Amino acid sequence: MSVPDDLLVDPTGLAAALASAEPPTVLDVRWRLVGPPGRTDYLAGHLPGAVFVDLDTELSGPPGEGGRHPLPDPAALQRVLRAAGVRTGEPVVVYDGGDGMAAARAWWTLRWAGHAEVRVLDGGFPAWTAAGLPVSTGPPSSRTGDLTVRPGGMPVLDAGSAAEVAAGGVLVDVRAAARYRGETEPVDPVAGHIPGAVNVPATDYVGTDGRLPAAETLRARFAEAGVRPGVRVGAYCGSGVTAAQAVLALHRAGCPGAALYVGSWSNWITDPDRPVALGADPGDPAPARR
Repeated sequence: MSVPDDLLVDPTGLAAALASAEPPTVLDVRWRLVGPPGRTDYLAGHLPGAVFVDLDTELSGPPGEGGRHPLPDPAALQRVLRAAGVRTGEPVVVYDGGDGMAAARAWWTLRWAGHAEVRVLDGGFPAWTAAGLPVSTGPPSSRTGDLTVRPGGMPVLDAGSAAEVAAGGVLVDVRAAARYRGETEPVDPVAGHIPGAVNVPATDYVGTDGRLPAAETLRARFAEAGVRPGVRVGAYCGSGVTAAQAVLALHRAGCPGAALYVGSWSNWITDPDRPVALGADPGDPAPARR
């Protein structure tokens, strides 16, 4: 399997690109599941020229039956990306607060929208500042983009196809083991996992600094879960953010066909007829909740 070389960029490489005659558009997508919104961090200091884009309200649709971070409306996303300066055929770099999750979801969303020229800043904003590179509090570039959003650039799972992957392929649940087993559920109203899904917690393939290990390391870890050539692969989490990072990791491992269940667990549990499994074993389909 080949490993793409266009997924990540380090701070030094990004600084050089920004100083070139054709700099990339940089999107600041810092985000927290709980706590102050990322825009607060952006206003306190950001990469020079970076534009803030909100994951909750601009890169996702309104929460509801589709989950907590469903796919955005294509027309609305197009307006957001054009306002941020994203142009057809020109590179984009996305970064977050360092854990890599929001940046990976932004990377995935742009590629789903048909824009392939996007990379993640490895290590995010902390890596940039640790390298001694400049930070700005000034306004971003006022350039208007021209991107036309064309959905379908990345494979997507809904509840039905996620169940099919769990039954006949490898559906990776990247939540913490205790959430997978159903012992605790701090966010959603129902605990457990999709029957047949295998648990590969994000901490198994992402460093504490949010960086992804080498492709060979990732390939070996996902192979333990059954990922191999010719097998259908998908990933889910609570709401499709951490799982987007799993898709990025799978791409780095040489598995570019990995699909994202965007609605993830927060969508799965909206239908009480969908079965829920408990315990450490992927298990057979359990009785539906009534």
